[in-house]
Amino acid sequence: MARSAPYDREIALDAAMVLFWEKGFHATSLKDLEARLAMKPGSIYAAFTSKENLYLLALRRYFEKSRAGFRDQLARATSPLDALAEQFRTYGRLAPDDLARQACMLTKTMVDTRTTDPAIADTTRDYLTAMQNEFVAAFVAAQNAGELPASADPNRLARRFQANVTALRLAMHQGMDTEDFNQLAEDMASEIDDKRVKVT
Repeated sequence: MARSAPYDREIALDAAMVLFWEKGFHATSLKDLEARLAMKPGSIYAAFTSKENLYLLALRRYFEKSRAGFRDQLARATSPLDALAEQFRTYGRLAPDDLARQACMLTKTMVDTRTTDPAIADTTRDYLTAMQNEFVAAFVAAQNAGELPASADPNRLARRFQANVTALRLAMHQGMDTEDFNQLAEDMASEIDDKRVKVT
């Protein structure tokens, strides 16, 4: 009897992440996972224990990629505020087939599981808080660099920033007209630029 080809865990997790991101936890069936991961049910359970555990692993993968992407943008930018403003402008330049044109997987997960799967919802909430803390750190860095006044509240700015990112990605997910979307992204980026301390 021919043996099944060994699976690559990293490739399988990437495939599961994309599938779950597209369909959500509840709408993704075992057959969907079989087809996308090219694995039989027994192999999926042997490798990942359960659908819920696989989802949590995929969700962690999404969070880690998102955090790494933001940190990389911060490291490459000329200043913290430039990086934060660029976060909005970047969405307008995404290719039509870029996965990031979907609504945030964390946001979609919270909506999908908040009242049905507390373990997943709690983990998602932790990741959203962790991302907000990344934004807080960026605003603190901007403050330390003299880009923001000492009176600015990094926590409040981070909450606003995260809410804007969520709203912008939802608009993109819903297929907002390209010109209107780019204007919205620019408005949000300008809101960051306008907070910069004016040099006299």
